[in-house]
Amino acid sequence: MQRVTDLFIFFHSQELGEKNMSSSSTESLEADTSTFYDFYDNYNDAPQPCSKETVKRFAASFLPVLYTLVFLVGLIGNTLVIVVLFKYKRLKSMTDVYLLNLAISDLLFVLSLPFWSYFVIDQWVFGTSWCKIISWIYLVGFYSGIFFIMLMSIDRYLAIVRAVFSLKARTAFHGLIASLIVWLVALLASVPELVFRESFVEQNYTTCKLRYPSNYITWKLFYTLEINILGLLLPFIVMAFCYSMIIKTLLHCRNEKKNKAVRMIFAVMIVFFFFWTPYNIVILLQLLETTGVIRNCQTSKNLDYAFQITETLGLFHCCLNPVIYFFMGEKFKKYLKMLFKNWQLPGVICKWCGLHITYHTESTGSFHTQSTGDQEAL
Repeated sequence: MQRVTDLFIFFHSQELGEKNMSSSSTESLEADTSTFYDFYDNYNDAPQPCSKETVKRFAASFLPVLYTLVFLVGLIGNTLVIVVLFKYKRLKSMTDVYLLNLAISDLLFVLSLPFWSYFVIDQWVFGTSWCKIISWIYLVGFYSGIFFIMLMSIDRYLAIVRAVFSLKARTAFHGLIASLIVWLVALLASVPELVFRESFVEQNYTTCKLRYPSNYITWKLFYTLEINILGLLLPFIVMAFCYSMIIKTLLHCRNEKKNKAVRMIFAVMIVFFFFWTPYNIVILLQLLETTGVIRNCQTSKNLDYAFQITETLGLFHCCLNPVIYFFMGEKFKKYLKMLFKNWQLPGVICKWCGLHITYHTESTGSFHTQSTGDQEAL
């Protein structure tokens, strides 16, 4: 779905003044980055002067507004998912556990946006500690979100293709164990943010970016490969296998409940690849610029524009999972309407849910084995 490259720091890595692609000092090489935020540092490393003022103005004109929009929609949508899961679902299945953790991952992702928004408008004023923490939180949310989407695909595979085995394997307890492993991997993959990211003044502009002592090209290559392998290639292989086997199984056994659940999880997967694949491709192309393969100024500018557009596309991904749950999950619509009614929100909101339901109380058991016939994710 997130990617150790450089989501926002088109500005994070730039001074207020115009930078020149020929000013490659030792200090700029050491400070250059390999993460979501700082690929624009390679403006310093190109062989010829290349003005990027138009690129900076283009980004400054719309990024703060989009960050704010993504923050508000992602915060509200994923908070509703978490409330529904705790209040009505009570984490009774492996699927519930994965959905909860996916919503938490998306929340971590969007909670960093206000900081980057201010950074875009002005400069980094929060110090080195918050520079490290916010960058780390963002990256942890990115990686964990990708991994939980992958786990949800495996969960569907077990439920439909390995139905007998799943009777014992697909429990909330096992879901918690798998979730802990995912969080551990995401935390470890994001450690470079804590180690190398700093806030410092560069040409009268306070920035927040990775600052390596040496071998900056090696680190940028490592980060790019890490993002594309953990953030795209590995999820693609796992999901492609799981869904090919699921489709093969469903062709021999038609079940409406299974089909509904597969449609929802399949939609989550398709949305993820649609919103994040272009971003990964641009990152690979920017690596060519960093290594000197791409030297043309206009091509470099086009990559910058492409980065901003695909970055924004990727940011919106964290808002879409709750929308998918709402429009494709009948149970989620029901629970959401119940929640609105309990909070006594305006009736027009409940009408928007589009459901007429009879309220009832569900059992509150915690760790139980989910039947393979109970395939609705929400």
